[in-house]
Amino acid sequence: MFRIGGDLEVRRLGFGAMHLPTEAGPARESSLAVAQRAVELGVTLIDTAYMYGWGTNEELLAEALYPYPDGLVITTKVGVARSGPQGEWKLDGRPAILRAQVEQALRRLRVERIELLQLHRIDPETPLADQLGILRDMTAEGKIGRIGLSEVTVAELDQARQIVDVASVQNRYNLLDRKHEPVLTACEHAGIAFLPWRPVATGTAGAKADIAAVASEVGATATQIALAWLLSRSPAMLPIPGTARVDHLEENLAAEELQLSPAQYATLDRLHEPT
Repeated sequence: MFRIGGDLEVRRLGFGAMHLPTEAGPARESSLAVAQRAVELGVTLIDTAYMYGWGTNEELLAEALYPYPDGLVITTKVGVARSGPQGEWKLDGRPAILRAQVEQALRRLRVERIELLQLHRIDPETPLADQLGILRDMTAEGKIGRIGLSEVTVAELDQARQIVDVASVQNRYNLLDRKHEPVLTACEHAGIAFLPWRPVATGTAGAKADIAAVASEVGATATQIALAWLLSRSPAMLPIPGTARVDHLEENLAAEELQLSPAQYATLDRLHEPT
């Protein structure tokens, strides 16, 4: 098991709900089945966001899973809104916007408290103290359990930690894309959960060949190998692979049982090209 913020216990592999179709019809029924199967298979952390369908992804998860089983954590993200000059979507971390989005998420998810609420991106046009300050206020009100960040640098993480306790960071990271390695290291040192989005990548022909070779040795798929490498890479790592198919979900979760040998891990580790 894995602890977010030192006390929120979840399974080491979560589920990212971004790819679940929400429109009415067979695709939605399939999405409901995938979410339900994830919980049946022991997933205890599901990641969504207001931006995933502008609230419809949150509503889908509530339809599929409410009333929620004990121990299930649905984390969501706020900070993107239709507030551009032409009504386009843009980053918006103004306190009133963030408060409204959290309140709406509470309603859509049918909960009184969001155990992990992440700022989808830092809005460069709003002081960080204002953005995190409103989330801190809503934590004090009991509407947010823990605060996380997404796509931040080490400097931004350090600045944020002077304002609030940061429980998680959600940055892009995978076997072949390690741009945010310094952020992962900072999270390890601070005891902050690192939730890599886009956790699976198989890369160019050469990388695919090496990954395929390890997969053949282990008797697994390339996707499972990429996830197994992440789990071996850092104790702070909490991957959240997403899919809209039950068979892919089952494949992803089975990666947790794989054991890479030191030689196999080293082979995979060498695939990284510094950015």
